[in-house]
Amino acid sequence: MIKPRVDLDPGRTGVGAPSSAPASIRLLLFLSGMTALAFQTLWVKQLTLVVGVEVLAVSIGIAAFFTGLAGGAAVVGVRVDGTDRPLRWYAALELLVAVLGASTTLLMSWAPAAFVAMQARFGWLAWILPGLLVAVPAFFMGGTLPAASRGSKPVDLALGREIGSLYAWNTAGAVLGALLAPFALVPLLGVRGAGAAAALACAVTAALALVLDRSTDSPAPISRPVQPSKSDSRSVLMVTLGLILYALAGGIAMGYEVLWSQLVAPFTSTRGAAFAVVLAMYLVGLAAGSSLWSRVADRVADRWAAFGLLIALGGVLAVLPYAVLGGWLPQAQDALGQWISRVSGSHALGMYARFLLAAAVVVLPATLALGAAFPAAVRLTGHAGNAGRSVGRVAAWNMAGAISGTLVVGFVAVPALGLAKTLFLLAILSALIGVAAVASSPLRSSGTILAGSALLLVSLLAAFGLPTDKLGRLLAETRVGRLDFYEEGAGGAVAVLAQATPAGEFRRLYIAGVSNSGDSLASQRYMRLQALLPLIIHSGQPRSAMVIALGTGITCGALLADPGLTRRTCVELLPEVISAAERFSGNFHVTRDPRIEIRVADGRHELLRRNESWDLITLEPPPPSAAGVVNLYSSEFYELARRRLAPGGMVAQWWPLPTQNLEDSQSLVRSFIDVFPYVTVWTTEVHEMLLVGSMQPMPIDVSRVSERFTDPDVMAALQAVGVDSPAALLATWVTDRNGLLAFVGDASPVTDDRPRIEVAPWLRPGEMARVLPAVLETTSDPPLLNADTEFAHAVDRHRGNLGLLFRALQASLEGDRRTQAESLRLLRAAAPGNPYYEWIAPGTK
Repeated sequence: MIKPRVDLDPGRTGVGAPSSAPASIRLLLFLSGMTALAFQTLWVKQLTLVVGVEVLAVSIGIAAFFTGLAGGAAVVGVRVDGTDRPLRWYAALELLVAVLGASTTLLMSWAPAAFVAMQARFGWLAWILPGLLVAVPAFFMGGTLPAASRGSKPVDLALGREIGSLYAWNTAGAVLGALLAPFALVPLLGVRGAGAAAALACAVTAALALVLDRSTDSPAPISRPVQPSKSDSRSVLMVTLGLILYALAGGIAMGYEVLWSQLVAPFTSTRGAAFAVVLAMYLVGLAAGSSLWSRVADRVADRWAAFGLLIALGGVLAVLPYAVLGGWLPQAQDALGQWISRVSGSHALGMYARFLLAAAVVVLPATLALGAAFPAAVRLTGHAGNAGRSVGRVAAWNMAGAISGTLVVGFVAVPALGLAKTLFLLAILSALIGVAAVASSPLRSSGTILAGSALLLVSLLAAFGLPTDKLGRLLAETRVGRLDFYEEGAGGAVAVLAQATPAGEFRRLYIAGVSNSGDSLASQRYMRLQALLPLIIHSGQPRSAMVIALGTGITCGALLADPGLTRRTCVELLPEVISAAERFSGNFHVTRDPRIEIRVADGRHELLRRNESWDLITLEPPPPSAAGVVNLYSSEFYELARRRLAPGGMVAQWWPLPTQNLEDSQSLVRSFIDVFPYVTVWTTEVHEMLLVGSMQPMPIDVSRVSERFTDPDVMAALQAVGVDSPAALLATWVTDRNGLLAFVGDASPVTDDRPRIEVAPWLRPGEMARVLPAVLETTSDPPLLNADTEFAHAVDRHRGNLGLLFRALQASLEGDRRTQAESLRLLRAAAPGNPYYEWIAPGTK
């Protein structure tokens, strides 16, 4: 028997007429791509809770996913070439994915505690746990593309076109799966229910594959491995070189995905849906690029040069959007979003259109080139006689590179260099890979060498000519402020802007382009009350307090005013936020005070990791709709916090009124009152509320409150923000548990499995006009103990002033300028000199 040989130009020696893969095979790969990415999107979300930092969750999720895919592609790709019924393999693989995928989704919900315990004992070895949970089911996912490729019976003259077409259909399904998980499955079924639905879809796909196998008249011929002859040793070396270069390109491509999830965030939102949109656009580019290039892959003469130039072009196109970013993009997003909202009648669709536009601008150009590189690599290194082996080998090498690239970018490059410098480095490496491929071509010409060199030169010029703080500058331009601080890290870009208001200049903290808080007097008021109010009303003598989320440092700094505390701790996830805190006034230089211990950690992990008891745990994380943050508003989190309370201890939770719809606020409160039997709510600022919960009654003893208020440091900290007396402090009372029960009605709680706020419909315009009256309707009189008549009258007077402020806000929301102005005039007359009211309405007559 004459052995087929490995040709330097595989495809020119093949036989048979070009054909296209059967539609049924394309459908199978579409379905398997859909389920695989639905699972991956779910697992990345769950991994954020397991490991704490979103970019690390993305990195370990992608790396483990591709580890499994690479292993499956390599192992199954070899084995499937030895069977005449590859679709039976395909069906078996899908059934295993169904069982293991659903199991991983379930086990992941139990993994955070195990991960934290393992990390405390074994350090970095703990990362094996989430890695294995993802990699094992992904192994069987990786075998589906080689199995389907063998089932399509490709011919060598059309190998590039047929494999490119299958890859495009598989990736198109992945796009749908990435969007289905956050937009449909999780909102309807919860995280575990979404995993079960994806598993069911895998089982249906397996059944279709078996039906297709039985309907096939002629089985796929068993192919023998294509063995090179001695004279073909140079060809083998060239094929190996091509695989190595494509592996390096895979690492760079996945590095881009990690970066883009952070770079696009300022133009979308930190909602979990933003990652899904970026991932979907990434896959759209790969599918489109693969489909387009597969049409010409088999007719290109210099395949080495084509492959190299595509990789180098991908690097240039990755940097190009960064170079041209400007105020035009937010303006274009606004115009498109408003048009979509007007045509569709849906504000949410308008918001998601903005997301898609930003993702298309940043992600799509480079991914078109990267997607085209896959059929180019298959055509460069593969042979139709070994279709399963060829596809599996190319995919495995590419994924092996993707694993390394993801881990290096997420865990090393971004923390060390920041987002922009890492992007520039990847672009230069892309160009170098491209030049190496062009230089290796037996058919290289001066034109292709010149083109590769030009792309390398463009990458170098971009790296050394573009500013690394461009995102910060753009933020300052669009938010109309002065950039005072900018630093990039694993958790995204952290910026501080100095912004002007009629009442004076203040600074605001932005993380990944989203406003978190500032040091305006209004912000200082609610953050100081966030710490001091529960300490003052505490029924015992509080000695320890933990603040989760440093932010501007004002809440944590307020702990310094309480002389009774002997242990003050703040937990902050991002080191860059700690550096930025020095820029804010009103925090008593908290980052330099030795009386405060600042821990760089995830707040939830910290409660899991240490068996410490606290008299107060107070939280002021980002808004609950932000990606991953909802895990600090869930019933499971409150259960964990409850277990860490000392007798009589309290948990104080920030409740921002304007950041979510009324139904979401009701769910937020429901999860809190389901855990704590004793709950009160206070108004710390006209837009903010404070939930205080405990396992024991919380009597409001006026004599104890007055005694604590008279401490000079406590008094000075509160008087500076308009709370000038114990009566003014207690006037911020809104209601108790009974009032909150009436407010929440039959709302369901926020849980880790049902993260209702994160996946809720987008915040409706004017929603605050619904939320505010619903909250104020619950208002009741504070149950004061040991209060004389004079004190009670003083409380009523201060509550009347706050009532004027709320009436002014409600009138403003309803567009009633006359009532707004009159309410503010009466307020200023009733409380002259109050710094908070003067900040709210400066110069009101």
